[in-house]
Amino acid sequence: MFVQLLTGVGMTATRPSSQPSIKSYLEYPRGGPTVLRIVLGTQLRRLRESCGISREAAGEAIRASHAKISRLELGRVGYKDRDVADLLTLYGVVDETERADFLALARQASTPGWWQRFGDVLPAWFETLLGLEEAASVIRTYEVQFVPGLLQTQDYARAVTRLGHPRASGVEIERRVALRMARQKLLTAPEAPRVWAVMDEAALRRPLGGTDVMRAQLEHLLEVAALPNVTLQIAPFSVGGLAAAGGPITILRFQEPDLPDIVYLEQLTSALYLDKQDDVDNYLAVMDRLCAEAEPPARTPRFLREILEQLK
Repeated sequence: MFVQLLTGVGMTATRPSSQPSIKSYLEYPRGGPTVLRIVLGTQLRRLRESCGISREAAGEAIRASHAKISRLELGRVGYKDRDVADLLTLYGVVDETERADFLALARQASTPGWWQRFGDVLPAWFETLLGLEEAASVIRTYEVQFVPGLLQTQDYARAVTRLGHPRASGVEIERRVALRMARQKLLTAPEAPRVWAVMDEAALRRPLGGTDVMRAQLEHLLEVAALPNVTLQIAPFSVGGLAAAGGPITILRFQEPDLPDIVYLEQLTSALYLDKQDDVDNYLAVMDRLCAEAEPPARTPRFLREILEQLK
């Protein structure tokens, strides 16, 4: 869950120093409703704090509790026109053009994302990740057991899904695989994010789905590694213990100043989204050490081909 919105750090990219206007998000929306809700919530929080108004008072203005104001400001729920209009009035926003921009953004933030058509197999905690991936400028990820979801072939994704959902019907399995394939379109979309993935050698050695499936997956990784926005590294067995001993890590960075760097930690039936600066700093340090310990990206194609040869 988003604990609070803080300015992100690290990952070498530099954030713009000035705050973008609401109109800029209307003209160049990225990330769908998930991100727009966070952006709008952040703007409303800034207005409230600049006026010295408490969450309790803001809640009373829209006939709700302070808890609802908190959820609105964190981008966890959609917006009603009436609530946004009343809050703008309370915060002294009277310019009609500015009010119209806020209301337009609220409507965009309440529209369904492309992933809503997979609502039957999409848990709410994972929906957030899809929206953040759409808006990210950099996605850094480390995987121990599997190839990262953004880089999986259809057959490999099917094997992973069956492993994680042993009681699911064939129809449900295919729906989940279709969702994963749709998610991967962002790799080649306009303004695609930079994806930097580190995979443990164990993820490449385990023949998930069988030898043929694994061979096709390795060949796919060779193709993906050639994309200009994708960097792949492999952490071989020879390095011994790794900085991230434990589970997978994903760190997302955004160009928008209203979005912090976010650490995503997936669990069996839920996920954690961390954006406190200390947490992000710690995970960024771990990710940097992983990249330093892993084989350099230039070595990846040769490494993959060596494993392919051993599968014959």
